Amino acid sequence: MNKSKRRAIIAGNWKMNKTAAEAVALTEEIKNSVFSGRTQDCEVVLCVPFTSLQAVVKAVEGTSIKVGAQNVHFEPCGAFTGEISVDMLKEIGVEYVIVGHSERRQYFGETDQTVNKRAKAALAGGLVPIVCIGELLSQRESGETENVLSSQLKLCLEGMSESDIKKVVIAYEPVWAIGTGKTATDEQAGDACLFIRECIAKLYNHEIADGITIQYGGSMNAANAAGLLSKEDVDGGLIGGASLKAIDFSKIVKSANTLERRFL
Repeated sequence: MNKSKRRAIIAGNWKMNKTAAEAVALTEEIKNSVFSGRTQDCEVVLCVPFTSLQAVVKAVEGTSIKVGAQNVHFEPCGAFTGEISVDMLKEIGVEYVIVGHSERRQYFGETDQTVNKRAKAALAGGLVPIVCIGELLSQRESGETENVLSSQLKLCLEGMSESDIKKVVIAYEPVWAIGTGKTATDEQAGDACLFIRECIAKLYNHEIADGITIQYGGSMNAANAAGLLSKEDVDGGLIGGASLKAIDFSKIVKSANTLERRFL
C-alpha cells in the first residue's frame, strides 16, 4: 500500500454544538490558526450543524476549507419531517456529508442498509460521503472486530460502482472510543484501517483500495494525532471534541500536513 497516493483528510465533526454565530466565530479562529498564510497539504473539512451550514460556507469563502453536513436523507423530497436532502445541502455550498456515525446508529436507528442508501444518494448528488463503520467494545473483546468491519463494509458499499467508491471516504470509528476519552492504540488503529483496505481490495481491486482515504475517528486529539497518522493506512481523522478548539484542531492539521509532505 502506498500512502503517497492518498490525500489526508482532517474533518471536524462539531456534533450538536454551536449556534450559527458561535460557529462563525470558531471558523474564524480556525482560519487564523490553521490557515495563516500557509498552504495546506491535507484537506480540511468542517462538519457543522444544519443551522450553521450556510453561515460557515460563507465564512470559509476564499479558503481551501470545505464544509460538510452531519447527515443527509436518501430521498430527494417528501414527507420526511426533520430530514434534509442532498439538493438542499448542495444549494448552500456543502461538499461533504457524514453518514452512519455511531451516534446516528445508536440513537436514531441507522442501519448499514440506510447508510448505504444515504451514501449512494450523496454520491448521485455530487457530495462526498464519509461512511462511518466500527465495532462495539463487546465485539472487540470477543474477537469479532474483523467480522463486524467486513460485514459493515459489504452492506454500506453494496451497489456502488468502481467510479463511485473512488469518491467515498471511510471513517473507522471504534464505538468504544467515541466520546469516552479512550483511544485505540496506534497499532490497533493501523491494523483496523489496513484490514478495511484489504476488504475493499476484495470487494473491488487493489488499485482502488490503495487510493481510498481511510480516516481514524475515535477520540483523535492534539496529543495522539501524530502517532495515529503515522500509520501507513491511517489517512486522516474524523475529529470530535478536539475540533471545537481551534488550537487543538490546528495541531492535528499540522500533524497531518507534516506527514503528508513526508510522503509526497
